[in-house]
Amino acid sequence: MASVLNDEKLEHLLTRLHAKSTGQEGAIGAYFDRRIAAGDLSRDGFDADGHRFMADKLVALERDKAEFCYLTCRALRARRVVEVGTSYGVSTLYLAKAVRDNGGGYVVGTEHEPVKATAARATFAEAGLADLIDLREGDLRETLKTLEGPIDFVLVDIWVEMARPALELIAPHLRPGAVVCADNTTQAAWAYPAYFQFVNDPANGLRTLTLPFAGGLEFTVKV
Repeated sequence: MASVLNDEKLEHLLTRLHAKSTGQEGAIGAYFDRRIAAGDLSRDGFDADGHRFMADKLVALERDKAEFCYLTCRALRARRVVEVGTSYGVSTLYLAKAVRDNGGGYVVGTEHEPVKATAARATFAEAGLADLIDLREGDLRETLKTLEGPIDFVLVDIWVEMARPALELIAPHLRPGAVVCADNTTQAAWAYPAYFQFVNDPANGLRTLTLPFAGGLEFTVKV
């Protein structure tokens, strides 16, 4: 089967990053199973121990979802893209590649953890895509206050309590036909009520469909 990205060097880098992320999944599962069993895991976000444990974890968007986002951006001819939750920047590479293949533009990324932001910037440089990515480090409730529209595509892949605040800031900049993809809306459905309340409010002009990827991928269109 032909490569989706049609870029052998980038595909090689992504294969390495996805393999590293997949290799961390067992430890992540065991950690959260232990915390749940102990009854000391909050749904409101990570505590200090959670942040410490997750600091070196890529938690990359699955490759099939990332390729879907790339192709969606190509179909939209997306030039202005926002990624909510960059982590180590794996999915960002797909978005930036799409923007470059569409003739140029930018991806605005968000990352709260300084260590992850530093690693992501190194990944962007290695991929040769750094000039297309504006990584905003810090609290997204502040860093996304200044956006230039119209926004063509948004990827939401972040601890869920930040999903709605991010969408509230981005939504006024979405062009008609823009797409918002949010990850794990089936697997983590218990955490998404506030997000879906916003999406399903007719005043916000959005229509949504849950796609049958592993964990669910919410496909929302600005109408």
